[in-house]
Amino acid sequence: MDFAEKNPACFIPFETELQSSDLPEKLDYPFYYEPKPLAIIAAQQLEQKLEQEDFKHNFGFGQSERGNAIGKMFGVLVVQNRAGKIGYLAAFSGKLGNENHHEGFVPPVFDILEEDGFFRMGERILNDFNYQIESIETSDEFVSAVNLLEQKKQDQETKINQFKTWLKAEKQKRDKIRIEKQAVLSQADFEKLNESLNKESIAHQLAFKKLKQSSAKELIELDLEIYCKIRELKEIRATKSAQLQNAIFNQYTFLNSKKENKSLRAIFENTVFKVPPAGAGECAAPKLFQYAFLHDLRPICMAEFWWGMSPDSEIRVHKQFYPACRGKCEPILAHMLQDLAIAENPMLQQADVSELEIVFEDEFLLLVNKPSEFLSVPGKELTDSVSERIKKMYPTATGPLLVHRLDMSTSGLLLVAKSEQVHKHLQSQFIQRKVKKTYIALLDGIVKEMEGTINLPLRVDLEDRPKQMVCYEHGKNALTQFRVVEVKENKTRIEFHPITGRTHQLRVHSAHQLGLNCPILGDDLYGTKSNRLHLHAAEIEFTHPVLKEKLVITCPAPF
Repeated sequence: MDFAEKNPACFIPFETELQSSDLPEKLDYPFYYEPKPLAIIAAQQLEQKLEQEDFKHNFGFGQSERGNAIGKMFGVLVVQNRAGKIGYLAAFSGKLGNENHHEGFVPPVFDILEEDGFFRMGERILNDFNYQIESIETSDEFVSAVNLLEQKKQDQETKINQFKTWLKAEKQKRDKIRIEKQAVLSQADFEKLNESLNKESIAHQLAFKKLKQSSAKELIELDLEIYCKIRELKEIRATKSAQLQNAIFNQYTFLNSKKENKSLRAIFENTVFKVPPAGAGECAAPKLFQYAFLHDLRPICMAEFWWGMSPDSEIRVHKQFYPACRGKCEPILAHMLQDLAIAENPMLQQADVSELEIVFEDEFLLLVNKPSEFLSVPGKELTDSVSERIKKMYPTATGPLLVHRLDMSTSGLLLVAKSEQVHKHLQSQFIQRKVKKTYIALLDGIVKEMEGTINLPLRVDLEDRPKQMVCYEHGKNALTQFRVVEVKENKTRIEFHPITGRTHQLRVHSAHQLGLNCPILGDDLYGTKSNRLHLHAAEIEFTHPVLKEKLVITCPAPF
């Protein structure tokens, strides 16, 4: 089957005729954007297709099939062909129904499932090694040899333990002789006796050491004899697997608008990953741009959305739009889009703050009402922040100043120390969890329970920083207490009391399906963007480090 037969009608024209003057001048910044109306229309058309067709993929819509269900990220790219016609391309991330090719979707950049391709040939060679190894491991001869080895290990362990028991008994005998003879022998005779006993002890220890060495040598020789062929096959398999992976990295190439190719290996060699992470290049966005450049289609705007059941770790909502992932896609798209007009990164724009509001101040510390969309400390590209402002306001203050931080999008109380000693004392209270903080949030939905505790461990999403994800294996403990204040117009006003202080803790605990399953209103990472993130640090309670008095400072939420 040739390319045209596998991928008919990848360019899908819009039914309504569009003019070039109606099109945006720049592509959206792919890692933070709101889809344009044209991209939303294209996404809605693709959703209709997904509702009507069976792709043999379990999206999790049937309750009886949820055990092995998983949703999928889909993408659309609005493009203009050489004739000026406006249409769109559609793609899915990874495989769909264990297939790379489906009618109406662009093909993968590199098809590892191609039957006559080098990957499949290499895979068959690796499978042959797997078969040989499995055949050896399941043979009667091998099983008997392994059982013999295990019996030898047990016998040697028994022999060593028996020798240890004997050594202990001999030591007790020597100790008894020393006690008995010390009172009746002269000093010179006792020293001779003690020297003899010490030599005996050394001889016993040497005998024990030789026993352990000979036992270990016998087991190693037997182990080498049994596993020699398997180790040889595994080493060859590992070499061939590495060669196959290198071939993929070198032949997996991506185009840009000038039709310049760059391999996956070259794209990632200067990143923190050094080598491409698993699944790199299989996301919807690189597939869409590859097809567009290959067929001289001008990219106009795009959108990616989730379809189906959310995974357990990440926050993915059916039909909701999401930007491209950073870990896998950012290095690839940096090459693919380098000569196109791209909108500026909106995340590099922060609130225009003329003056910081001081909520409380004395000669030792102060509390600032940090505005939403304003940094607590300087970032890599943005330097204006609460920390920098405080340095200018109090040039003689010493120490780190800020005792804790708030997310850029979160507003509210920030505690600032005016000296290193005060900072150390306050930070100690945070570490010992003696500081009590209260946040007010407005959630996009209705929380069913009036109060409770959320316990979901969190870690950074390595493939999509700065997002966090739930992870029971590697995540850090994260605990949040909550109390519903009011439910109105399908929104829930809630009070949060974080016990721990993990990054994005309240945002993830709100949005995740195992948490409250209601994202904070305006959460552009885990929910839907609005005029702001409706999360505010409204109250903080701590012990004054100098006056030793309990302080409770409040700052009402501005929403």
